[in-house]
Formats: sequence, C-alpha cells, structure tokens
Amino acid sequence: MKAVTTDTNTVDVVLPCLDEAEALPWVLARIPAGWRALVVDNGSTDGSADIARALGATVVHEPRRGFGAACHAGLGAATADVVCFCDCDASLDPTLLAPFVQEVREGATDLVLGRRRPSGRGAWPAHARAGNLALSLLLRRRTGLRLHDLGPLRAARREPLLALGLTDRRSGYPLQMVVRAADAGWRITEHDVPYLPRTGASKVTGTWRGTWQAVRDMSRVLNEAPVRERTAAR
Repeated sequence: MKAVTTDTNTVDVVLPCLDEAEALPWVLARIPAGWRALVVDNGSTDGSADIARALGATVVHEPRRGFGAACHAGLGAATADVVCFCDCDASLDPTLLAPFVQEVREGATDLVLGRRRPSGRGAWPAHARAGNLALSLLLRRRTGLRLHDLGPLRAARREPLLALGLTDRRSGYPLQMVVRAADAGWRITEHDVPYLPRTGASKVTGTWRGTWQAVRDMSRVLNEAPVRERTAAR
C-alpha cells in the first residue's frame, strides 16, 4: 500500500453529501482559504458531484449509503494533518472551524466539537433536539463527558482519528468517534456555534422516525465495551 504523505500546511474538510445541489455553492464558498473541501458523494441524483467539482472541491464517491460511510470515506481520502467535518446542507458555517483548528494545532485539545445553537425559525426541530438531549445524557453516563451536543462540526488530527478504528457506517459514526476518543483519553472540548435552517429536507432527523432510527444507531454504539475490555476478551 502506498504511504499517505501528510500535509501539515492545510486542512481537509470532509463534507458528506447526498443531494445537496442547492446548498453546495454557499457551503463551498465559506471553506477557509487554503483549505481543501472533500465532498463525499453518497449516491446523489441531483448533480451534486458535478456542482462540487465545478466549484473546486475534491469529490470522493462512496456508493455505500450511510452518514458514517460517507464520513469515513472522506477521512480515508484526507491527507492533511488536521481534518474537519461539517454538514453539507448549509446549516453550519465552515468558517467557524478556523478556531477549532487553531486549538488542535496548538495542542490545547485533541477533539473540538460544535455545540449547535438554533438561529432562525425551524433550525432545529423539537424531535431532533429531544433525541440529541437523550443521547447527551447517555453519553455522560457512559464516558463522564459533560457534553451538550453530538453535532457534526468538529476538528481533530487525522492519524489519531484513523487509529480510533471507527466501524459504524450509519448515524452512530459521530457518537462512536466521541466515545472511542474518550476511552483513549483524548481531551475533548465543545464550543457554541450558530445552527441555521438547513437547505432542503433532512436525510436523518427530518422526521420523528428518522430521529429515533438515529437514536437506535447511536444506542448500539453506547453499548459497545471500551476498547481495552474488547482487547482483553480476545
């Protein structure tokens, strides 16, 4: 296998994408200068991949459906030392990642998460907030972390992320990242970020059914034994 050369001078932003043609121009225009946008097309039928490519993004194709599948494909394609994740629906502003990256580079923390604060009518439906609150409480019980949100806006170093051995390829991916990072002793911080009304229909939490499916996916992650216990059982 060819070795991946780490680029320490730039940042890769992983943008999982499923039919986000309308939102892509706004999102990509707000990627900080010098950073690389990795748009992971997860089976779009609205021309999202072509739009992203025309706007200068690097497009990664991931045929296996699932939020985690798209995120992990982007992580695997990344070469920068620091990797960020952001939704591709215009609900979160990629410019907000700049201070996250600075914290990671300065060694002040290992993983930075954005705590979503609704800004505008319909930015965060009640059912989605309820599901997030339930998972935050379960996460606190499992890890002791006093986090308030499991939002997708985040930054960390690429190689340690890969070393976590993330396996979830559905909605549990963001939670599994936090759980395994906590088990590994990472320093995890959280900062408030504005959460805007998304462009288009949500693929995960747009309905009560979708929200609770995500909760079920994440509950499975919370029931995983810590890595040290899984290793000892072998």
